[in-house]
Amino acid sequence: MRQAGRWDPEFNELRAGKSFYEFSEDVELSAIASLLPRRFGVDAIILFYDITTLAVSMGLPFTLQPGRGPVPDRPVRTLADVERLSDRPDADRFRHVLDLLAHVKVALRGELPVIVFAGAPFTLATYCLGTGKDLAATRGFAAESPAVWNALLDRIGSATVTFLGELIRAGAVAYQIFDSWAGALSLDEYAAWAYAHHRTIFDLVRGVPRILFVKECPYLAEMIRSGADVVSLGVRHELADARRRFPEMVFQGNVSDELMRTGTPEQVAEATRACVKAGGGRQHIVNLSHGMDRDVPVANFEAFVRTAKAGLPAG
Repeated sequence: MRQAGRWDPEFNELRAGKSFYEFSEDVELSAIASLLPRRFGVDAIILFYDITTLAVSMGLPFTLQPGRGPVPDRPVRTLADVERLSDRPDADRFRHVLDLLAHVKVALRGELPVIVFAGAPFTLATYCLGTGKDLAATRGFAAESPAVWNALLDRIGSATVTFLGELIRAGAVAYQIFDSWAGALSLDEYAAWAYAHHRTIFDLVRGVPRILFVKECPYLAEMIRSGADVVSLGVRHELADARRRFPEMVFQGNVSDELMRTGTPEQVAEATRACVKAGGGRQHIVNLSHGMDRDVPVANFEAFVRTAKAGLPAG
């Protein structure tokens, strides 16, 4: 759940003022960035790229703007805009991600598994519109141009299947779908714009563990039914209760990312111990409720990993 790496002093030194896409498309540098968390003792490596990497490979360039995040060069507005995007992008369009995976796997020599990811169609579509976190603006566009909106969701879904399939064939051992903004949708919106596309992707991209992340999603039952092998929990759900309700599901989470930013190492360790206990020591990936904020102290992350690896206390 690392958030690019901006919290890590070594990452910031490595990036040294380069633009995000310039940096992420440099395979040597992005491989080093991907491997930086290894020094903390993590149990897996997540490749360094962005959810908009797929949109770029579909034919929609982005820039990363301070205070705004990823901004499309040509926001999608019409069916013609959607049709210009490739629904099955050729692997050469994201060759740097495949090369990155190869570099990282060679460097790891089997020491750790490598996880890849993609933005879910709803969240990536909001970036393609240029609305991002502005749910009111996204709803407005969907109401005014439903045919364009649904075509965009479908096209991103198809491209996601192609993208993840190539990465799995290249040796990724698991993938995570990020639907960062779908947790704020109504249930009907979630069913049509998020859940339906999660199910399709998980149904078509098989063979490795499939992880679903929806930031603070209230619709736990829908997440369980999505076809995901692992469901990520935010702090709005109690892990122990979710384990009781769905004993066969693997859960991920749910140490507070806010506590990671504002707490002390001792508080982070206490919260991590509580999370490990709630998880029961099986079918549980100890993780954060969301990504790492740029202001997280390194000592807090060290405390998190150290405590998680210590596992359940004896007795």
